[in-house]
Amino acid sequence: MTKHIFVTGGVVSSLGKGLNAASIGMLLESHGYKISLQKFDPYVNVDPGTMGPFEHGEIYVTEDGAETDLDLGHYERFTNATTNRNCNCTTGSIYYSVITKERQGKYLGKTIQVIPHITNEIKDCIRKLATDDTDIVISEIGGIVGDIESQPFVEAIRQFGREIGRENVLYIHLTLIPYLRAADEIKTKPTQHSVGMLRQAGIEPDILICRTEKAISDEIREKISLFCNVDKESIIEEQDVKPYIYEIPLLLVREGLDKIILKKLHLDSNGGHLDKWLNMLEILKSTETTIEIALVGKYIEHQSAYESIYEALTHGGVSNAARVKVRRIESGDIEKDGAEKHLQGCSGILIPGGFGERGIEGKVEAIKYARENKIPYLGLCLGMHCAAIEFARNVCNLENANSTEFDANTPEPVICLLEEQKDIDKMGGTMRLGAQQCKLEPDTIARKSYGQEIISERHRHRYEFNNKYRDIFATEGMICSGTTIDNELVEIIELKDHPWFVAVQFHPEFKSKPTSPHPLFSEFIKASIDAGNNISQGNTI
Repeated sequence: MTKHIFVTGGVVSSLGKGLNAASIGMLLESHGYKISLQKFDPYVNVDPGTMGPFEHGEIYVTEDGAETDLDLGHYERFTNATTNRNCNCTTGSIYYSVITKERQGKYLGKTIQVIPHITNEIKDCIRKLATDDTDIVISEIGGIVGDIESQPFVEAIRQFGREIGRENVLYIHLTLIPYLRAADEIKTKPTQHSVGMLRQAGIEPDILICRTEKAISDEIREKISLFCNVDKESIIEEQDVKPYIYEIPLLLVREGLDKIILKKLHLDSNGGHLDKWLNMLEILKSTETTIEIALVGKYIEHQSAYESIYEALTHGGVSNAARVKVRRIESGDIEKDGAEKHLQGCSGILIPGGFGERGIEGKVEAIKYARENKIPYLGLCLGMHCAAIEFARNVCNLENANSTEFDANTPEPVICLLEEQKDIDKMGGTMRLGAQQCKLEPDTIARKSYGQEIISERHRHRYEFNNKYRDIFATEGMICSGTTIDNELVEIIELKDHPWFVAVQFHPEFKSKPTSPHPLFSEFIKASIDAGNNISQGNTI
């Protein structure tokens, strides 16, 4: 029978439930178990797809085209699990499903209530992941215990534990042990209150993971154990880690969390080796090579807006035995001050995806700077659109070139709306989403990077390169190096007369892992290191 682990949080949000769930998944995989992970989000949006980066952070896209919470990115980076649309459920999606069934008469005229209908729907979502080839399902409950929004989910997992047998379920509670610097004291009361609310809801936590700034003494552990009714050995200390989140699994191993979980779920240990992970961390910590990459975005002030990109850059650094420092630049600042002030001295320039007109001209200026100064450039989604606009204006002499997203009446629409998008009037889940195949042209940077002709990458966009401009671009030196299999849509463009200039319609950052860096990020960082070495030696590129 599939075992289940439920991860809840208390005291404050943003303690790292997603990273801990991912770390637990990785540790269990190291013991030979097949795992699946899912996230329950208590907001009423059906999915995060219509939420802005300042509201939600990054929208992570799965292989099957679901727009999901960024924690699913952590799940995939830390484990071998491939997430899908069943791995992220919101209050909105739960209620939407129940209301749809009610409208279809599937409840036979009964009164629809939170209990049992909403809680049953939540339990059905949990069961979807309990397949024959899954040993353990890890379900993360968003928000914190005590929030009104989280109550149906907490009740559902309580019921679920009773239904499948307590021996098959483990409840892990992540909490905060604050340190009062002025008093030089660690305080356990917030954790006591948090666990108390969980117990009032009918759930006795099996394990407490305690986020803390300072080490927890034996005396503090005994106090927590006494007042929270948790075995002392099941109180896991998790001190803050800097600068790498990839150290979290090692902290948990040192505390013996993997062994505790296996014991409580009556499972055998089948290994527990983390050699590849340890090697990756050793490279991160020991390398003496450092390069600086400029990321020019629209949501720079929100750290999590580009979460997968920051991590993919780190992974690319690992593959080149280099530490990547990111210079985060708001594109609007380039519009005000010019590109050179903000970009001078960087080894590479990356422009991420995004939507809307704000900051576009700053991105275009940054790309011009990269092109003219022969600085390695990687453009993702909107970063490809801006590269096309810049090249059309400044090389092809189409000075009014633009995207119809930003100027519906532009006389030179080098980027335009996908044909299948023209009649869509609903937001959310309506873009070109998920994994799509791409064919790479021989003797191109893209083909060399991937080492194969056919690739598959994840998409999230409405606009595309206008095929009308393929020939003029090629004549002036920007080639189409990747297309859809039928050659209808341009997927990759790159410059011939440039050390490394690649822009892609898709989001390669979603498929990069610390122990398996994405080839585009690896090659981008390699080219950036070479560019930095040339600059430091006074050579021209």
